Amino acid sequence: MLKVSIMVVGPVQTNCYIISDEKEAVIIDPGENAKGIMKKLDDLGVGLKAILLTHGHFDHITAVPELLQAYPGTPLYAYKEERILLENAHYNESDQMGAGGIVLKEVTYLEDGAELELLGEKWKLIATPGHTIGSCCYYIESTKALFSGDTLFAGDCGRTDLATGNMQQILHSIREVLMQLPDDVTVLPGHEEMTSIGVERKHNIVMRMR
Repeated sequence: MLKVSIMVVGPVQTNCYIISDEKEAVIIDPGENAKGIMKKLDDLGVGLKAILLTHGHFDHITAVPELLQAYPGTPLYAYKEERILLENAHYNESDQMGAGGIVLKEVTYLEDGAELELLGEKWKLIATPGHTIGSCCYYIESTKALFSGDTLFAGDCGRTDLATGNMQQILHSIREVLMQLPDDVTVLPGHEEMTSIGVERKHNIVMRMR
């Protein structure tokens, strides 16, 4: 059974998820505090299997270079449309936020609907553009867990006023893509508290916007 650990990291309180079994872990959105993340892996007694990015903003990627240096050969995954942010320190805002200007080149870019075999489970990449052009979610159907990044929050959605953001795209991504999932899917967002598809279907502001 997979264990989900949440570390809240960085200046905008980003949820970094560490999903582990008895031997290995997958990290989603290591936004900062690489040393703390590595200590958590040590405490869990696991190695690092892969890093998944929901999108390329600085608050979701700052710890990536240090982690890749500490765990050489670790695969780093993102949706293919996010290359423009991951390889541009101005677009990902790391050159403006004291993160040193991060440019990520060692990325394996995935297609919409691609499935990864990690920790004995299938992880499906779901393209959800809007917050950024290459925003995505990761869905584990067997455990009904959706890691939604900054696309879907409890009661709200991610902002669309930064580079490559688009309000109509995020509305479509939530209403026409994510809301096709079952009500009992747990949503683990990039910021703040967990929720579910069923709750968001009834109460999210996006469902009432015209």
